[in-house]
Amino acid sequence: MRIACIGGGPASLYFSLLMRQADPRAEITVYERNREGETFGWGVVFSDETLAHFEAADPTTYAAITQAFVRWGVIDTFVGGARVRSTGHGFCGLSRKRLLQILAARCRELGVRLVFEREIPDPRALQDEVDLLVGADGVQSVVRSTFAERFRPDVRLGGARFTWLGTTLPLEAFTFIFRENEHGLFTVHAYPFEPGLSTFIVECSEATWVRAGLDKADEASTAAYVERLFADHLRGHRLLTNKSIWRRFPVVRNATWHADNVVLLGDAAHTAHFSIGSGTKLAMEDAIALAAAFRGRGAADVPGALAAYETARLKDVTRIQRAAKVSQAWFEDAARYVKQEPDVFVFNLMTRSQRITWGNLAKRDPALVERVGRRWAQTHGLPPGEAGSPPPPPLFAPLTLRGLTLPNRVVVSPMCQYSAVEGVPQEWHLVHLGSRAVGGAGLVIGEGTGVSPDGRITHGCTGLWNDAQEAAWKRIVEFVHRESASKLGLQLCHAGRKGSCTLPWEGDRPIAGAGSWTTLGPTTEPFASGWPAPRALTQSDMDRVREEFTASAKRAARAGFDVLELHAAHGYLLSSFLSPAVNTRTDRYGGSLEARLRFPLEVVGAVRTAWPAERPLFVRISASDWLEEGAGMTPTDAVEVARALARAGCDVVDVSSGGNTPCSQVEYGRLYQVPFADRLRHEAGVTVMAVGGVPDADHINTILAAERADLVAVARGHLLNPFLTLQAAAAARSESFAWPRQYRPARPF
Repeated sequence: MRIACIGGGPASLYFSLLMRQADPRAEITVYERNREGETFGWGVVFSDETLAHFEAADPTTYAAITQAFVRWGVIDTFVGGARVRSTGHGFCGLSRKRLLQILAARCRELGVRLVFEREIPDPRALQDEVDLLVGADGVQSVVRSTFAERFRPDVRLGGARFTWLGTTLPLEAFTFIFRENEHGLFTVHAYPFEPGLSTFIVECSEATWVRAGLDKADEASTAAYVERLFADHLRGHRLLTNKSIWRRFPVVRNATWHADNVVLLGDAAHTAHFSIGSGTKLAMEDAIALAAAFRGRGAADVPGALAAYETARLKDVTRIQRAAKVSQAWFEDAARYVKQEPDVFVFNLMTRSQRITWGNLAKRDPALVERVGRRWAQTHGLPPGEAGSPPPPPLFAPLTLRGLTLPNRVVVSPMCQYSAVEGVPQEWHLVHLGSRAVGGAGLVIGEGTGVSPDGRITHGCTGLWNDAQEAAWKRIVEFVHRESASKLGLQLCHAGRKGSCTLPWEGDRPIAGAGSWTTLGPTTEPFASGWPAPRALTQSDMDRVREEFTASAKRAARAGFDVLELHAAHGYLLSSFLSPAVNTRTDRYGGSLEARLRFPLEVVGAVRTAWPAERPLFVRISASDWLEEGAGMTPTDAVEVARALARAGCDVVDVSSGGNTPCSQVEYGRLYQVPFADRLRHEAGVTVMAVGGVPDADHINTILAAERADLVAVARGHLLNPFLTLQAAAAARSESFAWPRQYRPARPF
């Protein structure tokens, strides 16, 4: 088998030596445009988990790498004049140059041909000469750009600027430094990689970079500026440069990593932000997977091997890129967190990528988590815990909103059950909501409930526009109040142009013929192709809808609900007014964000007046339409919306996303909407509820302790486990949790 690899980095060299081991007859040539030993960057970092993969793939290379390692298990963070040390983290580092030397020596030992100072300007010239062409030529991949029509790359630059420096400062830990000066916030990511040498990456916002004059700086003046700024940390040691230019991090994705006999590895195929230290890890694990895919196939089945390689790697790479994206965003927005108390800030930092949680960090660094837990208890009304035992976890803290105190921070998200008859909730709703209340959630919110017959999504949706509905809801409220400590809320909704649909298990499509009704929207634009056109709201329609919300709010108060939530998310009527992707009106209710807010705020104001002053009002919004900038609702818009809602009397902003248009490119995943809540909480200064892919109590504790939200709503997790909170109380041995009388025999303490 004839193989040509373009690029002499870790991915290419490691694949070549592994492939040569798998097939000693393979003729492999690696082409590198730079001189041997010439490399850019400083050190690379691997976790203990990654090293186990290397050991299994090639013990000889593994042994050589580990002999060159500098190891550490702690992370030091300097913020707000304090140093916080976090323990229990297993990492190793070595110089990139030494890694390349080890891999190159192993390649030569196994018979791989290495050709340095050889540019390949047109990879097509090699494609027909070999059975396999490997593009491992980095972020600026010529292979990727040459075959761009096949790979369909997507390269997006981050918002921050960074420069990759080295230093003679000896470090004993991975070190983060957060420092503000007159120009803004600068962040350092530093770690040792060999005795007497450390990597020193400096990152800042674009605005800070310009204010500091670094946009005009060469390497020497950059190093001088950074040395002055971090002189106390450098302790007389110098910074070293090596192509240390200021850059924006490129996030590389491709629709596919292979085409015909050409395949991409490492940064040519995908990148992960340096803040999670996974670039070289991903590249070398790509190499392992590609070599493994050829075992038993060889040149006879190159397409099959390449397809198997991509299948094997795609899930893990996607997971790492998702975590890297969250971590990158955290650092780009770090200025919003530096005022946190240092221990809380470090907890936030350690859990930023969602791969480390409250429970996981408690095993790694119990002292840090206990300090954070005790501080949370002291400031949020929890008992401090007896000597030698931790306080209750954050989710058990009460929260007072107006005249209501929720017993804990867990919320059962409103979930449509599509089981009402003429809008009247049935026995199913009593059992569904009642069981989750008995399960211990601090707040249970009833499903999106139509304020009028034409405000429903389906015929099976609950309503609250007549006495029969009010009476049925009152029965459920009374049960929850009598049999549990939970509070009960109701979400009021007008479906707008997404109404008049069949039930989800009947197709979830617009009703055709008898039984359908005319829907309403900001304009006559239908929700999707094939959907009926709504009627554009007139002023009289708006007046009617506003009064319907008000009338339903009064009924909800009489029924005894503790909390009312208005649904202004997911493309329903109020949401569609907020989104520029939907609301293209040219009157006073369309155009600018202020104008698009006008009708929703009129509804919020009317409901707030009708709803008892001592009871809190929530509003759920879609913080993003998941569209290109300017095409729909953005998180920046959502900050302004949240501020406006708070001024109108909203007590909690329930932060969701999407739903306004089927064109949205939602990036689903664990905790995928939590960053929106985090941003609104810190930038808008409002009380927020996070929702979206929150699986369990451990993640709830993480969100709360990091101060990303004040309440956490769980939807599907509560469908699977109505007793999520009760079980968390049992596991934590929480004395403050109110067990249902009937279930006390199951209490394990």
